[in-house]
Amino acid sequence: MLPTPRTERFPVNTPAASQIFTTVLSQGPLTRLEVARRAGLSPAAVTKAVRPLIEAGYLVEGADEEARPALGRPATLVRVDGGRALFVGVKVTGDEIIGVVTDLCCRIRLVRHVPLTDRDLGAVLTAVADLVHALRAEADEAGAGVHGLGIAVSGDVDRAEGAVRYSPFLEWRDVPLAELAATTTGLPVTVDNDVRALTVAEQWFGAGAGLSDFAVVTVGAGIGCGLVVHGRVVSGAHGVAGEIGHVTVDPAGPPCHCGNRGCVEAIAGDAAILRRIRETTGLEVTDSAEAVRLAHSGVSGAREAYARAGEAIGRGIATVANLLGPELVIISGEGLAAHDLFAEQIRDAFTAAAFGSAARCDVRTRPLPFTEWARGAAATAIQSFIRADTA
Repeated sequence: MLPTPRTERFPVNTPAASQIFTTVLSQGPLTRLEVARRAGLSPAAVTKAVRPLIEAGYLVEGADEEARPALGRPATLVRVDGGRALFVGVKVTGDEIIGVVTDLCCRIRLVRHVPLTDRDLGAVLTAVADLVHALRAEADEAGAGVHGLGIAVSGDVDRAEGAVRYSPFLEWRDVPLAELAATTTGLPVTVDNDVRALTVAEQWFGAGAGLSDFAVVTVGAGIGCGLVVHGRVVSGAHGVAGEIGHVTVDPAGPPCHCGNRGCVEAIAGDAAILRRIRETTGLEVTDSAEAVRLAHSGVSGAREAYARAGEAIGRGIATVANLLGPELVIISGEGLAAHDLFAEQIRDAFTAAAFGSAARCDVRTRPLPFTEWARGAAATAIQSFIRADTA
């Protein structure tokens, strides 16, 4: 990754120390023995790593106040002091910028939404910088400095280079966004694909904490997928690992903008659902909220479109389960507003298409507010701050 400004260096200089801190951050509070067990390291290594982190204020140690006296002496637990450092996360959509300030434990402290009326790179950079400066001004009152900025955008993003290779909603190609944003904001910047950023948040601070293999599938304007394999979010050699939206589930299905037919996204994306409802009902449905209302009111064409989408999503998830064997698949995204209209079809199609033990994968829906995408961006900034090997 290109060099960026750094307000403070995290006091960890070994992979083992980074792993220990990450374990406490995502799974703590924990005793030192439990940290050693979960990190697969010796108690001596834990003691060595914990000392400078406590001295720098990133970790604190104390008795478990919730332990019952009858059980004897309360255990001494190590936990992260979330207020020790703050981070800004920004999610850029086609028409809005969402910004959050989180603490080190990725708990949201501040939220701001600003409209995006111009997708020109210069205009977006100015809007992001203005939003970040406003959030930092408010965050300064908390007494902890902002240590990094994460930016999440849809499309093909090269996190290592901090570059947006292609973003369809913004119509950007080969934009060195991390370098440009660092110049305008004065912060170290991490740029990542929005679905991968959300996956990082789920891995460290959400339903995937402590799991080595899981996936996040997002449903909405597109169908996205973030993959965690052996404890790492993977992007593949060319940054497109997890493109479940372009898995063909019906070779005779509708054409997809990618050039193929019958992709999951061509059947289950918001635009595909609206198009299907218009074709089968003759109604001029203009947005997803209206489509959901029609389906809930019993319009058969609308209900059929959502059922068909659920089947496609279920088959796509089964493909992920068959290939990677994850323990958990989390379904999220703005499309979950219609979850009750296709949940049964997702479950049935997954069960039918998952092979053998892959069917044991826990498929769980997790409706998340849109601010979680910005929180995911902050999670990538936290990750970069703690672990230099994640770029």
